[in-house]
Amino acid sequence: MASNTVRGGTILQQHQQRVVDEKTELDTKLAKLLTFLDGAIFKSLDPDEQGRLTIQAGVMDKYSEILGQRIAAF
Repeated sequence: MASNTVRGGTILQQHQQRVVDEKTELDTKLAKLLTFLDGAIFKSLDPDEQGRLTIQAGVMDKYSEILGQRIAAF
């Protein structure tokens, strides 16, 4: 991870780059979870587990939104 990565013409500090990296990783995981939620295995799970996974996806989406807001504030 570079300490002075350029993003949109702005040089990011290490702690800012970590936030960008965290959002990228989170968004990748969320995309995979959303794909899973549309699949046959998800539909075969116990309804309680389906509910937990659906809630997890919602929380991950909100977390990503907050990280995006933080990044925009850089």
